[in-house]
Amino acid sequence: MTDDLTRLANSVLWPGFFGTRLEGEGAPEWLRDALEQDLAGVVYFGQNISEELAALSAEIHTANPYALIGIDEEGGSVTRLEVATGSTLPGAAQLGILDDTAASEATGAELARRARRVGVDVVLGPVADVNTDPRNPVIGVRSFGADAALVSRHVAATVHGLQNGGVAACVKHFPGHGDTHLDSHHALPVITLDPSEVDNVHLEPFRAAIAAGVDTIMTAHIVVPACGAQPATLNPAVLERLREMGFDGVIITDALDMAAVRESVGLGGGAVQALAAGADLLCIGNPTNPGDDAHPDQDERDYLAAREAIVAALRNGTLSRERVEQARERVRVLATKLAAATSAAVPNFDGASIVRRALRVTSELDAAASALSVVDARRRSTLAVDSAAAYVSEALAGDGFRVRLDIARATETERDAALDAAVAAGGRLVLLIDRPDVDAGQRALVELAARRQPDAVVVNVGLAAQHPLPLPVVEVAAASRVGAEAARALLLGR
Repeated sequence: MTDDLTRLANSVLWPGFFGTRLEGEGAPEWLRDALEQDLAGVVYFGQNISEELAALSAEIHTANPYALIGIDEEGGSVTRLEVATGSTLPGAAQLGILDDTAASEATGAELARRARRVGVDVVLGPVADVNTDPRNPVIGVRSFGADAALVSRHVAATVHGLQNGGVAACVKHFPGHGDTHLDSHHALPVITLDPSEVDNVHLEPFRAAIAAGVDTIMTAHIVVPACGAQPATLNPAVLERLREMGFDGVIITDALDMAAVRESVGLGGGAVQALAAGADLLCIGNPTNPGDDAHPDQDERDYLAAREAIVAALRNGTLSRERVEQARERVRVLATKLAAATSAAVPNFDGASIVRRALRVTSELDAAASALSVVDARRRSTLAVDSAAAYVSEALAGDGFRVRLDIARATETERDAALDAAVAAGGRLVLLIDRPDVDAGQRALVELAARRQPDAVVVNVGLAAQHPLPLPVVEVAAASRVGAEAARALLLGR
């Protein structure tokens, strides 16, 4: 028999999990029990995606009609629904380059349609961060841009598209993760900006989202010294500021398994502190994040760590029952609203056309190539973005040659061998990169290729190069299938 405090703790927990069904071989036995004991819902990541995703959603909603199913889906460089093939939706930076709010709203509406089709209730997007630091390793092209007004209007448009489509949007990462050069999956970034710049630049897109009626907002694991030493997710002053801005919806934490929390106060401690600070729904995270160190039952371990810490804090009085009941009520209100939601009709959506319109070329290209030989020198994948996913280079190369080069680790001999092989294969040499301004290895590779193969070309799927490169650059602004296909068509003269 489950006690009342366990059910209360469950009602604010939002774990990731292993598996693609609730029943059958490999199903997470603990999850059905937790759902039947008031678990707030689940978050889908890549390991949950299969052709049976709609059936999985139906099982979850049957086990708990109040369950909220979320998905970490942004389009562009970040996709779960198309994890095996790459996104066919425009990314935020592409939409920002185009600066057509109708395209952003249409993209949000199409994402909502895809989410509802598989039973998803909450889309963890759009990113509302103003990416003012070009070194940013975790936001970059996930942001609409570096201008607060531009980001604000596209955040609002995307929120309208998503929520008119019958799902909840979750803008992220409050109070703004755009001015950092550290990844909060691995460290605890500190935002050393003047408070007025935080207010006038980084909070503006969140104000726009609130004005647009956004249902949920996700916190950031970043420290804003003017608000104290705690990361925003655990900081009452930061979350109270969000309420003072007029937001009365559900505050969702960024994943509590990220190093910024796990390696400081721990996952359980983070859960308790986040609730006490004013968060309503605790995203526990993706159990695959530890990589090879993940236990077969990592999902259950992480869920139990958070649940038992909350129960213990409720029992000993260090966490107010009233605060957790308030959080539960906000989550329930949202779940009830979404269960009754209807979606607006989605007009014919052509994401490829939007992406093609967003492409930029820095200088005139030579005559169309007959084939492409691709050297993929992008950075290694991160926990937020599978930036080195093979589908990008596959879509760019087509049936031509491609080779992967880990530029951060490659020796001079390995670098030369990759270029030699690509040149020998025939076709136009294409260097696929994503950090031309901040990765010295990528820039050195481009310079070497320009000396050896003057008709080579660069395809950049990261932030646009601010410092000129010695070769023509096709600026794609997303590591996605649809972006790579658009660049390929351009280079082949199609």
